[in-house]
Amino acid sequence: MKSAIAIVAHPDDIEFLFAGTLLQLGRVGYELHYFCLANGGCGSLTMDAQATVKLRRSEAKQAAVILGAKWHGPLCNDLEIIYSVDLIKRLAVTIRETRPEIVLTHSPDDYMADHTETARLAITAAFTHGMPNFDTEPPSQALKDHRLAVYHAMPHGLRDGLRRRVVPDSYVDTSDVMETKRQALEAHASQGAWLDASQGMGSYVANMEEMSREVGAMSGIFEHAEGWRRHLHLGLSPEEFDPLSEALQNRYQVNLDYKAGL
Repeated sequence: MKSAIAIVAHPDDIEFLFAGTLLQLGRVGYELHYFCLANGGCGSLTMDAQATVKLRRSEAKQAAVILGAKWHGPLCNDLEIIYSVDLIKRLAVTIRETRPEIVLTHSPDDYMADHTETARLAITAAFTHGMPNFDTEPPSQALKDHRLAVYHAMPHGLRDGLRRRVVPDSYVDTSDVMETKRQALEAHASQGAWLDASQGMGSYVANMEEMSREVGAMSGIFEHAEGWRRHLHLGLSPEEFDPLSEALQNRYQVNLDYKAGL
């Protein structure tokens, strides 16, 4: 069975940014994997870190069930996602064990370092998948004759850290899975009040829906969509390898303007 793994920083990042794409991949038979590198312990103004981690773990597991994905436990605390050999070794194990054809992760330029560092870690861990001389922790077998592609989601707010608009190179239609995406995000009940108080986000779910409508409008065809940029193929696969397009077909649309600028 083909597999896809979502690698993000925090519990609820998958649901907010690209759960729709995971759901569409699940519909066409992909085995789905759900991996948040940090435990979410900083995400509360009322609970201590230990209680917050416990609650957010429970919420993430519930969301993974809703998405039909296998949950993988976190590797570190919030704000401790640092590009390091230690985290690369531990993340590479999961890449090798899940054998993904598709790796979904954060934008390489986003509003917070946990997101951008996660993107860097995901790229390097993917790059090492076929390197038998790279020692993982715990030890694992390198993958032989395996291809994978890394796709970067849109940044939160659809802008980079310098406020510049980010344009995707492709769109995935999520219109008919929005209700399930909404349910998965609502599983992270503790985060609505936290994000409103700490970041002025307002309605948690409404903010997600507004962003998906905006990306849908950018596509010119879909009511709701998630945007993607495919990472350079070097070290990962042949240049033409685009498994997201192959898997989703008419639910996947290339941005021809972006492609023309490559």
